[in-house]
Amino acid sequence: MFDMVSRRGFVSLSAVAAAGLGLAGCSGNKEPESTGSDAGSAKISSKKAVELQVFAANSLEKALPEVQKLYTDQTGTAFADTQFKASGDLVEQMRAGATVDVLITASKGTMDDAEAAELVDTDTREDMFVNDLVIIRAEGSDTKVEAIADVANLDGKIAIGDAKTVPAGKYANQALASVGLYTGTEGDDGGYAPEIADKVALADKVGTAASYVSTGDCVAGFVYSSDIFRYDGIEEAFVCPEDSHKPIVYPGAVAESSEHADEAKAFIDFCLTNKKAQKIWAKYGFELSA
Repeated sequence: MFDMVSRRGFVSLSAVAAAGLGLAGCSGNKEPESTGSDAGSAKISSKKAVELQVFAANSLEKALPEVQKLYTDQTGTAFADTQFKASGDLVEQMRAGATVDVLITASKGTMDDAEAAELVDTDTREDMFVNDLVIIRAEGSDTKVEAIADVANLDGKIAIGDAKTVPAGKYANQALASVGLYTGTEGDDGGYAPEIADKVALADKVGTAASYVSTGDCVAGFVYSSDIFRYDGIEEAFVCPEDSHKPIVYPGAVAESSEHADEAKAFIDFCLTNKKAQKIWAKYGFELSA
């Protein structure tokens, strides 16, 4: 969907695969397979295999595992069971003491919260991706939306992420506020106008909002453009203008609780610079942040 070109130059990272010849614990260095001119090829130096725990926004649920597999194939670094949830829920888990190596959220505000709580290393924070906010309908539906305000005239429910924890919900509410259908400008500080108050179906994550529309429980919903690539049964009805909401940016950072900070930062860099990784992001509708 996007022509992905790295704007960050070339990086060189390092990797080591542990090898045992008869004795557990004996190790030796092995270079990963050559990737030619592939920018951002990773090599991580370590005496033993590393397993990273990643907490990531729900909308990355399809793209990120493919990038992680690519990274494992190139470096030997493995990943624990990656948690894909609403960004706010991930931050709350970290507040509760979850051990994390990498946090990727779907909004600057949520990462700001993590930073304020000293849950991430500020120096490692990177704006990784940008996205669009779209109004969707069921695939093949005759539902027409030619402007944000049109949702008030729809006959049926509208799926919106719960703005308390779901960044997509905040962006949706900001877009609705731009046409007078929400009373707060921040997206989580107001209420819905009478025209749509009874139509809104709150979702616990953006993927749930997409599911509500695909199953017909809702006639329309607010999601990211990338969600159209990861869910069957939905299609784009309208792209919300960029000036109707705050920029949709996905920041990433190394968690303060990480015991593998160098490897965690190397993975973030790989996501942004490796050409094969960039193709995966593009396939799912993500564009690298400038």
